Amino acid sequence: MNDSMGKGMDLALALPTHSIEAYQAAVARIPVLSAEEERELAIRLHRDNDLEAARRLVLCNLRFVAYIARSYRGYGLPEADLIQEGSIGLMKAVKRFDPDMNVRLVSFAVHWIKAEIHEYILRNWRIVKVATTKAQRKLFFNLRKARARLGWMSEDEIQTVAADLGVSEDNVREMESRLNAHDASFDPFTAAGDDEEIGAAPVAYLTDQRLDPASELEQDQWQAQNEEKLHGALQQLDERSFDILSSRWLAERKATLHELADKYGVSAERIRQLENNAMKKLKGTMAT
Repeated sequence: MNDSMGKGMDLALALPTHSIEAYQAAVARIPVLSAEEERELAIRLHRDNDLEAARRLVLCNLRFVAYIARSYRGYGLPEADLIQEGSIGLMKAVKRFDPDMNVRLVSFAVHWIKAEIHEYILRNWRIVKVATTKAQRKLFFNLRKARARLGWMSEDEIQTVAADLGVSEDNVREMESRLNAHDASFDPFTAAGDDEEIGAAPVAYLTDQRLDPASELEQDQWQAQNEEKLHGALQQLDERSFDILSSRWLAERKATLHELADKYGVSAERIRQLENNAMKKLKGTMAT
């Protein structure tokens, strides 16, 4: 290890945490690895599971995490948290980095760094999640960029964004409404003596039915009736169909189609057909 690298590692052992500016200045002083040094460390990690090599790969690329995290400051979340989540992504990338890919670590790690930051933003930007599916997550970040350029969106602009991002116009409108919405308190603060506001919160008039004796009795009777129906329907099945359903759905260790096929000397497809027929018969019996 050369002198500059040694000094960089010593500096990394005491990275400041009291301010973002001090942290960024400290990681900026850690020397960047050359392609040869990076490959050597990656080989040591990949081949020998050398944790010191992994530490050096992470520390020497923290400056890039800070740079990427800086571009997400517009979401109103603490930059320190963004850097922390991005650092987790960097560590995941280091673990998966293959020295034989002939690509620099930072190029490989960008995806992992951004993925962790995106996940953090979506978890914390609002109390109620604005994006849950993969398509919604992609639309969330791209639509924010588009809205930053366009401002309030007209119908023509919605059509343009939908075409650019490959989604429907309804998806764009829905995501725009989520971006414009604000979190509302379930139990809003009311000033003392303000009679018009007292009782306005849902907690003041919504009834908790969970411990209602009549509802619990009705639920117990409904469940007992269904269990009785199911037991009666199972008894109407032939022995083989009953065994197939029991082995596939009721046993602690579920049997596979191939295991039952070997047992009865038929094909797995035939077992699947028998299972489906038995399920249809059960549903028909219970529906009467």
